[in-house]
Amino acid sequence: MAWPNLQQGWRSLRHRNFRLFFSGQSISLIGTWMTRVATSWLIFRLTHSALMLGTVSFVGQLPSFLLAPFAGVLVDRWDRRSILVGTQVLSMVQSLALAVLALTNVINIGEIIFLSALQGSINAFDMPARQSFMVRMVEDRQDLSNAIALNSTMVNVARFIGPTLASLIIAVTNEGWCFLIDGLSYGFVIASLLMMRVERAKIEATAATMVYQLQEGWRYVRGSFSIRTILTLFAVVNLMGWPYMVLLPIFATDILHGGPQTYGFLLAAVGIGSVAAAIQMAMRRSTDGLTLSLPVSTLIFGAGLILFGLVHVFWLSFALMVIVGYGLMQCMAGTNTLLQTLVVERMRGRVMSYYTMAFVGTAPFGSLVAGAIAHRIGAPLTVIASGVASMAVAIWFLTRRSSVESHVSIVHGELALEH
Repeated sequence: MAWPNLQQGWRSLRHRNFRLFFSGQSISLIGTWMTRVATSWLIFRLTHSALMLGTVSFVGQLPSFLLAPFAGVLVDRWDRRSILVGTQVLSMVQSLALAVLALTNVINIGEIIFLSALQGSINAFDMPARQSFMVRMVEDRQDLSNAIALNSTMVNVARFIGPTLASLIIAVTNEGWCFLIDGLSYGFVIASLLMMRVERAKIEATAATMVYQLQEGWRYVRGSFSIRTILTLFAVVNLMGWPYMVLLPIFATDILHGGPQTYGFLLAAVGIGSVAAAIQMAMRRSTDGLTLSLPVSTLIFGAGLILFGLVHVFWLSFALMVIVGYGLMQCMAGTNTLLQTLVVERMRGRVMSYYTMAFVGTAPFGSLVAGAIAHRIGAPLTVIASGVASMAVAIWFLTRRSSVESHVSIVHGELALEH
């Protein structure tokens, strides 16, 4: 019985375009996670400030909150593959700029803030384009949820490999080599995008202004009970829960008395849990049960954070980071999958822009607040509070779950008739 399920878990790779994307992105994401680790460690090495960690994260992610709605309109107007090629080229330039500054030992916190803001602006366009382009890479819509889950698996395998490599490189050289590897790795995903055989998307000509289409996207999201409820849960989790990542360097050094290797291991633990969750999602044959999985996974995530804030032993902290990664990835992948199946094609870019806002757009505010609170009461109590908030929003969602489930069934039925 296990073998058919295993084959089921890889079914979206039968599509050539998705195979290309999967292979190119797998390499590139390792570099991306190396840069994330190296950036956080570099900031902490230069400043030894929890507040500065939160501030740089805020500046780096704020553009996604401000620009994502406009990016969503453009994603619905322009060819999505062309947008992705452009964002990957710009990301390559940004990483190589970081590498040059770090390797020549002239980098300062102001330059890190500027380049982080630049990457955040790029991501505001990259994320909704990437999520919306998924349906173009996977011709059979029945395989879409599997492709999303495999994409999550890919991200989190990279989350395991990237931090491990980064911690080893930082320990023997400096952060600049991580930035250089990341910059070069973008070449693989650019090549995979250019090799795809996809017809240029047929974009309906419209005389509508960007303001009108922004309003149209907001009305669509607000008018869908299931979409707005799912996005609310996801936004609160990322606002209150995700900022624990910003505080991990403090746990690695001040709480667990380690160094970059300890930080890398904690991130790798999150990756292990996330990969397990993503593989479980990939084995699903349908979206049935996801409306229950979302709040349950959020409860697991919140409980893991609370316990992580309470323990000061490395092996327990490592185990709890596995649990945290599992819960958060189940919530992320489940949210993405449900949203992709609930939206009509002409609105996909705009809806996924709100997903981008909920995912990386709310996190900067949480990171800034978490950094400020940790500066006053300490990182452990801050993480415990994040866990409590995550569990509270999960309970709120459970009180509305039956209504969400009913609405999801109705929308799926309507979309099935259209196809």
